[in-house]
Amino acid sequence: MSPKKSPFFELRSGSVDTLMFVVKTTDLDAMRAELTRRFEATPEFFANDVVAIDVRRLAGDERVPLDEIAQLLDSVRMHPVGVVANAEQAWAGQSRLPLLEARDRRGATAKQADEGGAAADTATNAAAPATASTTTSADENTAAPTAVQPTPAAEPVRLATSPQTMVVDKPLRSGQRIYAKGDLVVLGLVSYGAEVIAEGNIHIYAPLRGRALAGVQGNHDARIFCTCLEPELISIAGIYRTTENPLPADVLGKPVQIWLEDEKLMIEPLRLT
Repeated sequence: MSPKKSPFFELRSGSVDTLMFVVKTTDLDAMRAELTRRFEATPEFFANDVVAIDVRRLAGDERVPLDEIAQLLDSVRMHPVGVVANAEQAWAGQSRLPLLEARDRRGATAKQADEGGAAADTATNAAAPATASTTTSADENTAAPTAVQPTPAAEPVRLATSPQTMVVDKPLRSGQRIYAKGDLVVLGLVSYGAEVIAEGNIHIYAPLRGRALAGVQGNHDARIFCTCLEPELISIAGIYRTTENPLPADVLGKPVQIWLEDEKLMIEPLRLT
């Protein structure tokens, strides 16, 4: 038998679905209090999810106890698998977690963002439809932002080359989950307990009563379009809002589009006639 082949196991390169827990403070007590509050509000949303701890948003002289953060995530039933760092690798590598590198544009270096961001924004904005002028700013929650699918190896910034759109033409029942590499179009009801996830935009031509997460690879230009907004949760690039924060009457149950502006979820009525 070839020494390179085995009937018992294989080693292959690949990627693993995960969330990014982006650390923005060195105040561990404040982080614990906020994470606990959010977990208690939606205990099943992040339960048993795999996360990578992202420390790239910290200032150059800031440090955090990564092993303690890992224990904190364990306490709310998340499973930390590694640390994403750039210049912080010198101290981040001292924890028990391995170092990972992600290819999300938001976490890229300033030079990479300048080179790749403009092209990505142009490609995404060119496809954005005209909308109504009245805008509602959602009081959003910031989840473990994102990318639902980081990779173990450094790669160039991904531009908005838009993989093939996925179309779902049947209603989604509670417990069903759909993941799209590009844009996602849903033609049926998204029931309570159902979840639709896309790396690009999400279009729902029916009531949204479950969860919709767009731009999960860190695409802050992604949008959600819906003909009847009644969600359990909406999220773009990890910035999310749940039913604990009621929607205004001018968008609840109405056709809307949702996008990010300065890391805030904006909800705007759509004029369909």
